[in-house]
Amino acid sequence: MRTVRNIAIIMLLALIVAVAPGGGNAARALAAAMTIVFMVLIAFAAWQLFRQYRFNYIGLDERRRAIFLTALGAIALMIAGADELTDTGGGLVVWLAVLGASIWVVVTTFLETQSRY
Repeated sequence: MRTVRNIAIIMLLALIVAVAPGGGNAARALAAAMTIVFMVLIAFAAWQLFRQYRFNYIGLDERRRAIFLTALGAIALMIAGADELTDTGGGLVVWLAVLGASIWVVVTTFLETQSRY
């Protein structure tokens, strides 16, 4: 019975968004707000990780640090351009390749710094 009630509430809210004037705009604004909150939480988590592992980062040589920061920048660009890049098949392949290679660089750099200490 509780599940039916929850589904009814969701359907009622969806009906309000669909029928109310400007409901589509309100739904887009809510989705944008949720995206912003999600990105802020990701940035906060990244800041906490940096604070926790800053000595490992400082201990990297200049070449490895440049590669690491380039990989982080590529991840940020892939997130920002996801809508445009994933529209076509070739763009999706490039997006997955760059994202996968960047994540691989970040993980291997992290694992190398962990093995030193």
